[in-house]
Amino acid sequence: MDPMCRSVWPKVSVLFLIAMQLRTEAMEITSSGSQTIQKAEGEMVKLGCTYTPAAEDKGELDIEWSNVSPDMTQKDKLILSYAAAEMHHYDPELSKRLKFLTEPNQGDASISISGLRASDTGTYQCKVKKAPGVDMRKVTLVVLVSPSVPKCWVDGGEEKGGTVSLRCKSSQGSIPLTYVWKRETGGAMPTTATQDAQTGELLIKNHTESNTGTYVCEAKNAVGQSQCKYALRAYNPTDKVGVIVGAVIGALLLFLLLLLLIWLLICCCQKKRYQKEAANEIREDAPAPESRPSSRQSSRHSSFQSIAGYRTHQGVHYTSVGGHLPSIHESGSNAGSNAPSTAGDRAASLKYDHRYGYAV
Repeated sequence: MDPMCRSVWPKVSVLFLIAMQLRTEAMEITSSGSQTIQKAEGEMVKLGCTYTPAAEDKGELDIEWSNVSPDMTQKDKLILSYAAAEMHHYDPELSKRLKFLTEPNQGDASISISGLRASDTGTYQCKVKKAPGVDMRKVTLVVLVSPSVPKCWVDGGEEKGGTVSLRCKSSQGSIPLTYVWKRETGGAMPTTATQDAQTGELLIKNHTESNTGTYVCEAKNAVGQSQCKYALRAYNPTDKVGVIVGAVIGALLLFLLLLLLIWLLICCCQKKRYQKEAANEIREDAPAPESRPSSRQSSRHSSFQSIAGYRTHQGVHYTSVGGHLPSIHESGSNAGSNAPSTAGDRAASLKYDHRYGYAV
């Protein structure tokens, strides 16, 4: 051996022994066991954290339990601590379900969480400090949810000679979930049956009467199981040709009925239009009513009065304008005898003028 190597080897051995001595004398968490714990929802879990301080660890005992964030950029969430002989809770949702198993200052900082929930899944860290010593331990908790009661149904029909697909599915449950079909009544599982444990499908080909009975589907995972049942039957195949023919005939009848309704609507509209046109023709052919002579005379007389610009008074006789100023005669015996002839002369002298639209 090289003399130089012989001189270095003893030094390395001494350094190794010193390091081992320091390790045994420092704070140490002595809990052992699995670093990953799986528990069912609703159960209680114990997270161990026993420790042994070194002789020179004279400082104040400080214990912290934290929920480690999966994001390395985020801080861990402190949930429980013990310092100065006092406990402190930091998570309201865990405060009633989280506690130390014993007095933490007696070398055991283990905790228990009761009534586990799916949200409790995570990595928890126990950190024990007693200056100058410090040590920590991490444990991962996985809360599994038992499968919910699955739903069993048949996908398609149950006709004889065809393929029957029985399905099974749980709406809740921690993966991996597996499904197993069993025949409860009617004998053994059909020889033509195949099943998929991942999807929960039971496929039976060439279905016959002998395959009828009660089938049970069991959904299970690492923490629980549940099941449902389905009573399988066998029906005679339907007459597909008859169904198609019936559907075609029904569609044709519906089409004819629609055409009939359209025709009736058109006829009704034409009838109403004819009645309206006939009524208009009758009104155009009817002669205009003749006016009474007395009415025409009274109309001309009133028009003359309105144009003259004065009102008539009882007992006063008016003569037509004829190049000299009108004379007014007092009512009396002479006025009474001349009134008829004067009125007749005045009516005879009036003529209808188209320019003005009245008699002048």
